Amino acid sequence: MAQIKIYGLKEQLAAIRQELSDAIHGSVVEALGLPVDKRFHRFFGLESSDFMYPDSRSNRYLILEISMFEGRSVETKKRLIRLLFDRIHAQLGIVAEDVEITITETPRHNWGLRGAPADELGLSYKVEV
Repeated sequence: MAQIKIYGLKEQLAAIRQELSDAIHGSVVEALGLPVDKRFHRFFGLESSDFMYPDSRSNRYLILEISMFEGRSVETKKRLIRLLFDRIHAQLGIVAEDVEITITETPRHNWGLRGAPADELGLSYKVEV
């Protein structure tokens, strides 16, 4: 499981939402081994007055916050980060300096899914990768 929040300027996100979602999802599927049908993305398009960032960033600046079950190795998480930078640049032309990524992991028992704590559910994919 990975829930992903994407923050950026409203007018910028509106124009690239699907292509960005595809780049992110492809990275998550490849790095974490999630099933293709497990896409959980939330877009937060902000007005310029609500999204302050350093002058060294462009108006294409994005923040990705990834919340997922704990259990992935450090190398798996680094692979995910590298894939995200690479695909976002290759598919959308957004440079690495305009993308920031944070990963937050929590135990499965802290998630509630499909009416139960997640540690009580059978998953169709491995978390310990």
